[in-house]
Amino acid sequence: MLSLSPARQKFWQIAHSPDHDLSIDHLVEGALAIAWEEYPRMDLGHYREIFERMVADLRPRVADIRYPLKVVQEINQYLFVEQNFSGNDHDYYDPRNSFITDVLDRRLGIPLSLSIVYMVISDRLGFPMEGISFPGHFIIRPQHPDIEIFIDPYSKGEILFPEDCANKLTQLYGRVIPLQPEYLEPVGIRRILDRLLNNLKLIYLRSHEPIKALAAIERSLMLHPDVPTQWRDRGLICYQLERHTEARIDFESYLQHNPSAEDGQIIMQLLNEMF
Repeated sequence: MLSLSPARQKFWQIAHSPDHDLSIDHLVEGALAIAWEEYPRMDLGHYREIFERMVADLRPRVADIRYPLKVVQEINQYLFVEQNFSGNDHDYYDPRNSFITDVLDRRLGIPLSLSIVYMVISDRLGFPMEGISFPGHFIIRPQHPDIEIFIDPYSKGEILFPEDCANKLTQLYGRVIPLQPEYLEPVGIRRILDRLLNNLKLIYLRSHEPIKALAAIERSLMLHPDVPTQWRDRGLICYQLERHTEARIDFESYLQHNPSAEDGQIIMQLLNEMF
């Protein structure tokens, strides 16, 4: 712990909290810690205040609303019309779309980061949402017994019914894919933070930034220490950076836990090259 940066220490503490203790506050602080590592000089309090201000703006507007759907409509009006949050269609793979601080500053994001903003605000208004790790996308739904809808913050709060989700799946993949019940199952705080880091990992691998990709993997492993594919990917980056001792440890662990892995022969070849 002493060798970790303050941002990494903060994330480590969140990652090592029991699942049953993780709350929306951990989601906010985890997302802030991820951004803090990218921007070590940033003022975390400034971004907490932005959330507080938005909640303060909305609270009197929803206080007397009795119908859940009208609460959703009011939040949508505030976030996507008045505050102008939107999905970044023009530069989807810009890493800033995954840093909650940049999302708050620029009003641009991807499905996951915009969903986090929405979840934080709605939770603090007493209208909690849960995340839905939809294939190739991320949506949310109200935790309310009287309303069975889904919300797509990337599409300016579009309200979806299950049949709409099936259509969205077809649009995303360009072919008909049967909607499975598990596609609409809620996911916890740990999974949401892990997905945020995996987005960054893929972005940095695409842009040939191995050090930053490695940092994303290391934090993912804080959340889920026993994911062999992450050991493999960390090993591949360490191999690329000529950090051979670390690469060997990860490759050997990967093969030990996946003796019949499809890429096992390639990993073994890399191991042999390092001896």
